[in-house]
Amino acid sequence: MAESAVEEGKAAVPAKPARSVAAFFSANPLWTFWNTVIGKKIVMAVTGGVLVLFVIAHVLGNLKIFIGPDAINAYARFLREVGQPELEYGQVLWCVRIVLLLCVILHITAAAQLTRMSWQARPEGYREKKNLEATIASRTMRWGGLLLIVFIVFHILHFTLGVVGFEAGQYIPLDVYHNVLAAFSIWPISVFYIVSMAALCLHLDHGIWSAIQTLGWSTSRNERWLKIVSRVIAIAIFVGFISVPVGVMAGWVH
Repeated sequence: MAESAVEEGKAAVPAKPARSVAAFFSANPLWTFWNTVIGKKIVMAVTGGVLVLFVIAHVLGNLKIFIGPDAINAYARFLREVGQPELEYGQVLWCVRIVLLLCVILHITAAAQLTRMSWQARPEGYREKKNLEATIASRTMRWGGLLLIVFIVFHILHFTLGVVGFEAGQYIPLDVYHNVLAAFSIWPISVFYIVSMAALCLHLDHGIWSAIQTLGWSTSRNERWLKIVSRVIAIAIFVGFISVPVGVMAGWVH
C-alpha cells in the first residue's frame, strides 16, 4: 500500500518540459539585440570599422613594393613570424584571418537581412521609386558588395594560395615582389583589380559615413567634415591599391 502511494505520488509530479532551442535564443540578450534593425546596423558598423582598419594596414603594406623586393618580402615574412618565439610561426596571422572572416560573415549577413527587412517594409510602388538624392556610392552598395565578395575569393586564390592567375611553377611562396610582377603583367587581371578597387572606394565612401551615423558620432556641426573625411579615406585607399597594378603596367615596378 505504501509503495503504491509513493508510485502514485511520483506519477502525479508533472515532468519538467525541456527548454527549446528557440526559447534559449529568445532569452539571450545578444540574440535579441541581433534581431533588431539597430542591432544589425551596429554590427555592420563595428565589423565594417574593423575591416576598414585592415584595409588601411593592407594598402600601407602593399606600398612597400615601391621600396623594393627586399622591403615587401621582409614584410610578408614579418606577418608570419610576428609573435615568435612565444607563439608558433603564423599563429598571429591566422588569428587575424579568423577575426576578419568572422567580421566579413557578420557584415554580409547583417547587410543581407537588413536589405530583406527593408524590402518587406516598403510598398511595391515605393520599391520602384528612384531616390534622386541618393549618391552613386549608396546606390551601388549592394552590387558593389557582391563584386567585392567575388574579388576577395579571387584574391585569396590568386595571391595567398597561388592556384589561379599563374602558370605552373610561376608562383613562389613569400616572394611577393616576383608574384606581383607576374600577376599584374597580365592586363585583364590588372583591370579586374582596378575595377574592384573602384567598387571598394564607393563602398567605403558610403559605408564609413553610414557607420559614423549609426554609432552616433555625427552632428549637424561636424556632418559636412565627416563626409569629407569618409571620402578622402576612400579615395586614398583606392589610389594606394591601384598604384601597384598601374605601377607594374607602367613599368615603374620592374
